[in-house]
Amino acid sequence: MTYNLRKSVTYHLAQAAKAHRHRAASVLSHLNIYPGQDQILKALSDEDGQSMTSLATTLAVQPPTITKMVARLSAQDLVERRQSTSDARAARVFLTDKGRVLIDELDGALRTLEREALAGLDDKDRKRLRKLLRRVEANLLGEGREPSADEPDASRLAKPANAPASAPAEPRDTDAAPREAAAPAV
Repeated sequence: MTYNLRKSVTYHLAQAAKAHRHRAASVLSHLNIYPGQDQILKALSDEDGQSMTSLATTLAVQPPTITKMVARLSAQDLVERRQSTSDARAARVFLTDKGRVLIDELDGALRTLEREALAGLDDKDRKRLRKLLRRVEANLLGEGREPSADEPDASRLAKPANAPASAPAEPRDTDAAPREAAAPAV
């Protein structure tokens, strides 16, 4: 029997995620921000002055992604980068006054999106769905489980044909200020 993708839970989960992102883009466009930027603003409203690395960890994205998003939000005067007082190489990200004002509007937009997404579900269904989605997320992240016998070990997976033979470069520390080139030895 063939696997019917369109009847799978994961297919519908992915479709729901796509629909959510599309609707979020529409709702957030009224605030002149894009999906993902809302998460940075909310993270900073919870804890202002986070490092770029901390934001990347919190949002589970790569540091270069945070760097681009913060640059765009900074260009809109919603956030600002400041040099850390404790580490001259690190930068901290803060909401501006304009960014703080936007948080109230953002909260309203996110509440609207949540209401639309969960229309027709009672409180019991919402709580159950939240619990189930947390479990699916943990499963996909591999938290608290051993790989099953039919699951390939990632270390044994073949590299794509176009993958470089060498190891990838170390990730850049986006919190660090640009370093001056070392003077040549005399």
